[in-house]
Amino acid sequence: MNEDEVIRALGALAQETRLRIFRMLVVAGPQGVLPGHMAEQLGTSPTAISFHLKELVHAGLASSERDGRHLIYRASFDRMNGLLGFLTAHCCEGQPCEVNAVVCTDCS
Repeated sequence: MNEDEVIRALGALAQETRLRIFRMLVVAGPQGVLPGHMAEQLGTSPTAISFHLKELVHAGLASSERDGRHLIYRASFDRMNGLLGFLTAHCCEGQPCEVNAVVCTDCS
């Protein structure tokens, strides 16, 4: 991915509802999700879902396929992986990165 594509993708994800929709698409995997199901699960209108899906498709993070009367939306996993690859390219100057998990001992 180039910087313009990364900026478009991150911009699409920088909105609460779109981020939730994208995560739902990722969880669904290749099976995909119908917009009506997304609206029901997220407690928002089908019109709002359509608007946000259009933005995710425009950013290349989702795709749609017609199945009879329905549109099935899926996450574009290659694009998601490209975004992650761009963000982590040259991480730690090419050295293996160790992530030290912080354990909260005061959390209940």
